[in-house]
Parts: sequence; structure tokens; C-alpha cells
Amino acid sequence: MSLRRRIAVAAALAVAAVAVAIGVVGYTSARSHLIGEVKQELRARASTYVRRYPAGRVPRPPLAEGRQTRQSSPASSAAVPPGPALGGAPGYFQLVYPSGKTVAPAGGTPQLGVNARVLSIARSASGSFFTTARVKGVHAEVLTVADKQGGYAVQIALPLTEVDSVLNGLLLPYGLLVGGGVLLGLLLGAAISRSALAPIERFLRRTESMNVDQEHPGRLEETGASELRRLAASFNRTLDALERSIEAQRSLVADASHELRTPIAALRSNIQIFLESDRLPLAERMELQQSIIVELDELTKVIADVMELARGTAPSAQREPVELDVLVREAVDRAHRRRPGLHFEVELEPTVIDAAVEQVARAVGNVIDNAGKWSPPAGTIVVQLHDGTLSVRDHGPGFNEQDLERVFDRFYRAGDARRLPGSGLGLAIVKQAADAHGGNASAMNALGGGARVQVSFGAPLLAAGASKQVETTA
Repeated sequence: MSLRRRIAVAAALAVAAVAVAIGVVGYTSARSHLIGEVKQELRARASTYVRRYPAGRVPRPPLAEGRQTRQSSPASSAAVPPGPALGGAPGYFQLVYPSGKTVAPAGGTPQLGVNARVLSIARSASGSFFTTARVKGVHAEVLTVADKQGGYAVQIALPLTEVDSVLNGLLLPYGLLVGGGVLLGLLLGAAISRSALAPIERFLRRTESMNVDQEHPGRLEETGASELRRLAASFNRTLDALERSIEAQRSLVADASHELRTPIAALRSNIQIFLESDRLPLAERMELQQSIIVELDELTKVIADVMELARGTAPSAQREPVELDVLVREAVDRAHRRRPGLHFEVELEPTVIDAAVEQVARAVGNVIDNAGKWSPPAGTIVVQLHDGTLSVRDHGPGFNEQDLERVFDRFYRAGDARRLPGSGLGLAIVKQAADAHGGNASAMNALGGGARVQVSFGAPLLAAGASKQVETTA
């Protein structure tokens, strides 16, 4: 169902609900008012019937069902007023004795039913209640009231024929009210939906006709109602993010192509020479073979780094609790094996984070390898893990001030770094891993010389109890 139809149906239902509520309330109010008038009339007649039978002039109960007692005095019999039929305007009444016997006026047959509640009032000579009954096809309202002086109950009934006639007459106008309300609701809903959705349809036409070329994506004008301005601004921000993403992809592909061109060209040249290495001495052939392996390793590392960066900063779906201090210890051990002449001072706190193991392990390894690459022979690298933040300091030349803002850029290599192996992706991977886990990465020059790189991977799940471990290697 379209949004326009939903709005129209919702408006129709709302108006119909209001019309139904008005009809129900009006009908119920009218019925309550009419029944109230009947009850008021019954109360007035009850007082009259009770006063007709003062103490000492009470009609005696009959000896048998349907017969009056023969012992009743003429005066008592004369005191019993004649009773009209139930369907007549004056109504009908009868007397109920504690024994359960019923006396109808003028010796008629009792027409109203007697139940336990009526007998209870007759026996206690107190209380009253209203009830609705159908007697011989006539719908009537009945009042049962106790006569305290006579010690019996009086039942008075008035027909509800006129009340039912009036209420039946109200059904048609209230039905027309509900039907007209539904029809009016449909018309209003259609008009409201057309008017309310007109700006959105214009907005949709603008977005459909807008130039979304990847080279020069268009933008929407942020005009109109406040909601449409916010929607246009949100749409423009989405286009900005899309443009930045496309530009980042292009930059990554261009930089990767540039970085891969040199090792591939060198590898191809060495392979061609190796194919004709029969004329070379054994020592040169072995050296050439080793060079090819080194270049293959370098090419493999560049490709792996590019693939890692291609993931972006989206968090990995496979996260689990990771002992960050264990990952740091393993990375230090690997760096020690590759550069046995360096000294490592390690101070680690037991730290558990929620992270992707491979991504964090690669970032930690890159930070420590970067420090090892810039450390002088027999230099000292200080590795600290405190409050979930990893800090790695070397005692090398440090960063140039103009390079500090770009050390985490992809494929960026300072002037002094071009003579060293690497692709310029190591710290970029560190920054990306930190952002993906809600952390951050920073680089600075340390007091006393050297560089310091700090990285965190979000708030730790556990970080307590510092355990300082100092390792010195020859």
C-alpha cells in the first residue's frame, strides 16, 4: 500500500472513530436520560402505592396460589385499588409477601416474576432495586421497593414501549452520522495525503533528475520546509561521503599501482637474468636467487598491506575478547628475533579488549616494527601498555616536524625513509585498525630524542595490576 493510501485510510479511520464515539455516546446518553425519567416516575408511583396501604389495612395473602383469602375484611378489600394492564400508560403493580405469595390488584393474575432478591426485600422490609423484564411480550422497567409499615414488597412496572420507539428512531440518524463520518474521512484523507506528500514528490523528482555522475556529483538545494531542508542536507552529506569514498578508492588504487610498479619491474628483470644464469658463477646465481625471494616477499607484503587497507574502518564482524598484553608480548618477541641487537624494555598491564584478533595483531606488530626500523644499532625500544593504550618509543632520529601530520597517510614516506625497505602503509594500517575499534593513534617526538607512537583500540574490558617486565638483549 502506498504512503498516500495509508494516510487516507488513517484519516478515514480517525474520523470514523470520532463519529462512532459520538454516536455511541449520544445514543447511550439519550437512553440513559429516557430510562432515568421512567425510573423517576416509578419512584413517584411507588410512594403512592405504599401510602395506600398503611398499617392495619394491609391486604392479606391468599390461601392458595392465584386466590385471595376469604378472611379479608370488606374494608381491606375495598382498599385494594384496581390494577390496569401492564401495557397501559398508568403501569402495573403487585404486592409480594414474605411467604412468597403474590397479590395482584382486583384479584388479577400476578404478571411479574418473583425471585430471591424480591423475597429478600419483602422479608427484610427494606431496600429497593430496578430491573428490566419482558412480561408477556412487553418490555418493561420494574421497581421493587419495601413497605416498612406493611411488611411486604411492592413491585411497580411501566412499559418501555415509547422509550424503545424513541431509541429505534435515533438509530437511523446516528447510523447516517457514522457513515457520513467515514465518507468525509476518506475525502479529507485523500486531500490531506495529496497536500502533505506534494513537497516530497517534488523532492523525489529533484533527486531523480539530479546529476549523480561520479566525476561531478550534483547537490540538492536546501530550500523549502524545515523537514525538507534537513532531508536535502542529509542527502547531500551522503553524496559527500560517497564522493570521498570514491576518491579514496581511486587514490588507493593509484598509489598501490605506483608502489607495485617498482618491485614488479625489479622482479621481472631479475627473473629474466635468472633464466640465463647458466653463464653466471654459482655465487652470483645464489645471490640473484636470494634477491628474487626478497623481492617476492616485499611484493607479498605490499599486496597484503593494500588488502588490509581496502577493508576500510568498518568494524570486523568477528570480534571476541582479546588479551592485548599477550599480543604485544608476541610482537616484541618477533621483533627481538628479527633484530637481536636491540634492547627492549617492556611494561605491560593485563588488558582485555573486544576486537578482531588479526587486525589488532597486525597493527601492534607494525608499531613495534616501525620502532625497530628506526632504532640505531644496540638501541633501546620502550614498550608500555597502560589503561588500554600502547606506547612504543624508539631512540632514533624522530619525526621531522613537517612529517608529523602525514605519518599515518597511505603510502607516505618521509625523505629519510625512502632508503629503507617498506611501502609506507604500516602506520596507515595502525590508524585504520584503531579507528575501526573506536580508538585512536598519534605520533610525536619524545623528550630526549626518538619518536613515540601511541595507539588504543577502544575502552578495555579489563585493565588492572601493572606488571613491569624489563628485558635487555645483547
